[in-house]
Amino acid sequence: MRERQRTIASLASVAGRGLHTGKQGKVTFKPAPPDSGIVFAVTDGSPPRLIRAEIDRVVETARGTTLEEDGVRIHTVEHLLAAVWGLEIDNVLIEIEGNEPPVGDGSALPFTSCLEPCGTVEQDAARHYFSPRRPIFHSSEESEIVVLPHREFRASVYLDYDHPALSPQFLTLAVDRNVFFRELAPARTFCLFSWVESLRSRGLIRGGSLENAVVVTDQGILNKEPLRFENEFVRHKIVDLIGDLALLGRPLRAHIIAFKSGHRAHVDLVKEMKMAAEASDAPVLDTAAIQRIMPHRYPFLLVDRILSMDKKRVVGIKNVTVNEPFFVGHFPGHPIMPGVLIVEAMAQVGGFLLLNIVEEPDQKLVYFVGLDKVKFRRPVVPGDQMRFELELLRFQGRICRMAGKAYVEGEVACEAELTASVVDRKE
Repeated sequence: MRERQRTIASLASVAGRGLHTGKQGKVTFKPAPPDSGIVFAVTDGSPPRLIRAEIDRVVETARGTTLEEDGVRIHTVEHLLAAVWGLEIDNVLIEIEGNEPPVGDGSALPFTSCLEPCGTVEQDAARHYFSPRRPIFHSSEESEIVVLPHREFRASVYLDYDHPALSPQFLTLAVDRNVFFRELAPARTFCLFSWVESLRSRGLIRGGSLENAVVVTDQGILNKEPLRFENEFVRHKIVDLIGDLALLGRPLRAHIIAFKSGHRAHVDLVKEMKMAAEASDAPVLDTAAIQRIMPHRYPFLLVDRILSMDKKRVVGIKNVTVNEPFFVGHFPGHPIMPGVLIVEAMAQVGGFLLLNIVEEPDQKLVYFVGLDKVKFRRPVVPGDQMRFELELLRFQGRICRMAGKAYVEGEVACEAELTASVVDRKE
């Protein structure tokens, strides 16, 4: 029997200062419907602005993971996300006042202690695990990470700062909700004393103190409270890893082995895992199914696959090859996909979202009647794969408004808001 998705059964809140901004903030966890994932709702504006906890929203990894959507940022989300993911909660709406979750004592414990009493409820949707078919490797100048297929989620992390009071640490754990709550959530973030002035000069750790971080000098720790575990530092590294892995948007059955990793390496790894997950997923609609629905044909059929689709969101793929006919005349010798065709491809993907909403979709056509807020962020060239994500903003009568983005290798290539009308084929 397949596992079911879960959300929380009741509301819960945590308030306090942010670690890096030093500003007061508050988060309120609310139940969310199946397949919605982890979504932040920034309540400082009206209406609230939504930011999905997804890898494509990461814009900064300096001493924490920062998400951004439409110019709105949330700093240092990893401890909160680790608590949600570690407690095996699939869907939750997180209302946030301010732009950074409270740091608490520097661990994930304030969030797990808040969420655990809420309880969870199973939902009428299956959990979508990712387990790699083959090893995935990521390396940088200082870190190495490998992801191996496994029947459960296991993390093995090695930490080494070449510091007289912080000896190398290694820990491997099979992580489930109980293990996370007992063995990982209490582990606090830490900082070498020699880093403090540099971090402050960069505008970071404005809310940092000995109450929310373990500070290590050459002689030992400055904190009055002793270490909670003999190897508390490597345990916290696993918390950080889990928080960043949550940005994949699905639970894992894999063994992650990390050597001297940090947020930048984690984010790059999750991007690679996302591409592997998409390649292994059976599409909702393949090319043959797309041609049965869409009225377009070569060279104006610009969708190769629809990866996922529900009543509010659709994700599709366009593989850009050097054989595209428009490359013959558009910047010969330096081929770039015309922006108008990128928007057309986005519109075609959006058309599937509309046809998934209306009755008798085979008797309908989608005409796009307006474009707003169109921006091109980077060129699209042969060999690129564009991933289109469109969300429904409003649907009234026959008129629909959608927000769309086109990603290439995790970077936004194009974004726009599209207005469309659904008409009968006979008309």
